[in-house]
Amino acid sequence: MKRLMKKLESFLEKGGTKKDITLLIISGISLIFSLTGWNLFPFDTAWISIILCGVPIILEAVIGLVTAFDIKADVLVSIALIASVCIGEDFAAGEVAFIMQLGGLLEDLTVARARAGIEKLVHLTPQTARLISNGAEKIIPAEEVSVDALLRVLPGETVPVDGVIISGQTSVNQAVMTGESLPVDKTVGDEVSSGTVNQFGAFEMRATKVGEDSSIQRMIRLVQSADAGKAKIVGLADRWATWIVVIALSAAALTWLVSGEIIRAVTILVVFCPCALVLATPTAIMAAIGNATKHGFLVREGDALERLASVSKITFDKTGTLTYGTPQVIKVKSTTVELSEMELYNYFAAAEQLSEHPLGKAIIRSYKKDNETALLPCEKFQMLPGRGVRAEIDGREILAGNLEMLAEKNISVKDAVFSEAEDYLSRGCTVIYIAISDKLSGYAVLSDTVREESAGMIDLLKGLNVQPVLLTGDNERAAYAIADQLHIEEVHAEYLPEDKLNWISFYQKRNESVCMIGDGVNDAPALKKANVGIAMGGVGSDIAVDAADIALVDDEVKELPHLIALSKRMMMAIKLNMTFSMTLNFIAIILAITGTLNPVVGALVHNAGSVLVIINSALLLKWRKK
Repeated sequence: MKRLMKKLESFLEKGGTKKDITLLIISGISLIFSLTGWNLFPFDTAWISIILCGVPIILEAVIGLVTAFDIKADVLVSIALIASVCIGEDFAAGEVAFIMQLGGLLEDLTVARARAGIEKLVHLTPQTARLISNGAEKIIPAEEVSVDALLRVLPGETVPVDGVIISGQTSVNQAVMTGESLPVDKTVGDEVSSGTVNQFGAFEMRATKVGEDSSIQRMIRLVQSADAGKAKIVGLADRWATWIVVIALSAAALTWLVSGEIIRAVTILVVFCPCALVLATPTAIMAAIGNATKHGFLVREGDALERLASVSKITFDKTGTLTYGTPQVIKVKSTTVELSEMELYNYFAAAEQLSEHPLGKAIIRSYKKDNETALLPCEKFQMLPGRGVRAEIDGREILAGNLEMLAEKNISVKDAVFSEAEDYLSRGCTVIYIAISDKLSGYAVLSDTVREESAGMIDLLKGLNVQPVLLTGDNERAAYAIADQLHIEEVHAEYLPEDKLNWISFYQKRNESVCMIGDGVNDAPALKKANVGIAMGGVGSDIAVDAADIALVDDEVKELPHLIALSKRMMMAIKLNMTFSMTLNFIAIILAITGTLNPVVGALVHNAGSVLVIINSALLLKWRKK
């Protein structure tokens, strides 16, 4: 028997959406022929619908009952189908089977299929490492690295395991772990994580966490566990299926016993079939998804909008979500009377034009945006990892970098200048000091800029009774500076992927529904764990998009309040659909008990109820909150 059930399950799983649509079209045409009496075949064409749509329903019901005693809505439908056929009401059987399969198809179309996020995370895992043993360098598989092993990492390479730098200076892109838009300077004694990318200088490190204990492997496990723990919403018709079956069979049996008319009992089974109830949710979801698509959202999970309607907190990653994620020069200050700020900016940009550092590229991008003047020629350019750059411009030595670089060159910084720079640093900005001919000439300030629409979007979310929360891997000063601009009261900064996951779990344990919005690889576990994950589709990583339930294709965060309001409106439509369908069922059952309805008329009443449910759901396609 079990072998037979497996074969049946395999048969039912074969095919696809195109095949299902084709079968539904054929079944629909056959029902029209049966209803109008125009028949080219020597049998009632309703049998085509019974075979194409009804047989799979009966098979699924049998499999569920035999393998797991799982009673779903298809059990009652199967009973009604068989009973209708037994008394010769072929059209009623075909019509009920058609409506149920239509509802099933709509549900299938709203469910996302493949998930590639974990696979892409695995691809980020470093494959090799440069092991230093007895003074010689040897390339070995990364999984063979042991704790305390001495490793070398060259510019452009991925850090193979977690460890501590023991020699060298560099800048490391930690976006995969923290989401920070700028690389972080590293020197002797600093920790580095597996999966992060060495930008410039070579360095040697001692391994501290390897294999399954490394940062990138822990993130993969976090994503897997978060996905497994996310509950899926069960269809209402299936949730109540046992009671529906028991009540329907009891009502049919009592009516048959009292009236002695089996046709009344069959009519009760037909009108009891939850056709409109089955259509109530998927039709509203599909219409809402269509609406969301017009506003730039790609809904990847069918029940994501259902979950979104109940969120009480919406958490934002900072970089690339509330901000553009690209630093810009917001201030150039000259501290000497010999140079104007524009002249200093010219020297500064010219010195950075050959830099491969993201900050250097941001400086050139900002300069070209603000000025039409061509950059001065750059000579004797030198990159100083973890410090800055050195170059010769117009015969003068230019240094652009941090305080450590100035200290090494014995260049002093006045207290007033240091105080001004600290004020910018407290707001989350980056300060680059500029020295010309071994004398401090000024400084430049770079900052990630807030999206123009972010402030208005946050205010609208509060109006929908959703609390915004800033949940970021960036430093506290940058996080609080952005939060102050956007009037976000709750801020959690310097959070690693595991910290974000724990924060979301904490609120979920308090029965609070959380939505997470992010764009980076480091956001993937939180996007999976949250009740609803929304990824920035334009600037976001592929892994973040794959981990999310919804992708914001054009990164227009101003549409987020519409999506939240739409989800709430969709749930109202679903509740209205359900109330209407159950009321219609109740009235139809009374009429069937009294003999007013026969199976065919009962099936038509159900058909009309299903059409009205679809029409009500279709109103969501163009809905927008005024």
